[in-house]
Amino acid sequence: MNSEVMTHKSGKFTFSGTYNQTELNPLWIETTILYQTVRDLPILPALASNLQEELIKKSIFSTAAIEGNPLSEEVVSELVNKKASGKERAEREIYNLKHAYEYLKRLKPAESKLSMSERLITDLHLSITADIDYPDNKPGMYRSHRVQVGDKTHGGTYTPPKIKEDIIMLMSKFVEWMNSEGILALDPFYRASLAHYHLALIHPFGDGNGRTARLLEALILQSAGIKYVPVMLSNFYYQNMDDYYLAFSTTQRNKEKDLSNFLKFSLTGAIDSLREIKSRITFHIRIMALRDYIHFQRSQKRLTRRQYDLVEMLIDNPSSRFTLKDLREKSPYSILYREVTPLTARRDLKRLLLDKLISNENGSYKLNLQALEDQ
Repeated sequence: MNSEVMTHKSGKFTFSGTYNQTELNPLWIETTILYQTVRDLPILPALASNLQEELIKKSIFSTAAIEGNPLSEEVVSELVNKKASGKERAEREIYNLKHAYEYLKRLKPAESKLSMSERLITDLHLSITADIDYPDNKPGMYRSHRVQVGDKTHGGTYTPPKIKEDIIMLMSKFVEWMNSEGILALDPFYRASLAHYHLALIHPFGDGNGRTARLLEALILQSAGIKYVPVMLSNFYYQNMDDYYLAFSTTQRNKEKDLSNFLKFSLTGAIDSLREIKSRITFHIRIMALRDYIHFQRSQKRLTRRQYDLVEMLIDNPSSRFTLKDLREKSPYSILYREVTPLTARRDLKRLLLDKLISNENGSYKLNLQALEDQ
């Protein structure tokens, strides 16, 4: 699956599909099993949509922050909700990414493997860098100047192909290689990582290369029908930014053109993302199941109205904790308990503890999310 190209000014360039399958197999198997589990978890369409919107906002923040955008996650979230962009560069970067991710969101799984094209890649870059005055960058156009990427703290610097003629040739070969039978036959997680790595290695644009590479990776996963992970990987890369740069630099320096380090890092990111999304979906399923359970218990007269309302309050705020004193003095609990005696409040808590709907730790009570398993 390797393809070697001799450039005019930058020596031999290798498109490599070499990796240690034995080393990566455990990660790939875990990724596959986790994804199948997440895919099969039941989730209401409205909840899935809200979750996707939240993940996109976090991903826009993360992929911009990796490249030095100074805006906080809260500010980014506010900007994503606006219809127009601000005049400042940082705000325009967020606005552009918002439109790029909207395209990603609309993309339906392809009936066949996504066909790579230079137009697809340059359009991604155009959408990311449009109307932003980056030095020596023309949106959607290959660079014609020499650049250096990386730094000593992250494994050293790297000089990508130096002249435009080499970039034009390499981008043509890159697309040809990505559309080859051997690469298209790979699992989408491998294929997406290979695209990410090699586009970053060519570094064809004056600016926005990292964002374009990460979006291309997401595009390949999204077109393969992979849920959630396409917009979550950037969060993992941001949270592990030093390791992200190190994975790239150590892979780039590998004399055998073995991409195991970068693929291992990407698969680890997919696993981390899938574990998080599994936890979040499972949490919502637990909450819905608990609501249904206490409604049944109330219909069978096994809970008083006040006990039922207290558990409902806790389900609405599942991380909240309270004491016996809080029931009578702290809102919203006092709405239920300010007119009753401490003895009645204790009796209610005793009943809910017995039913395992709440738990007690040193006089601090909270909702028991494992209530149904503990029955």
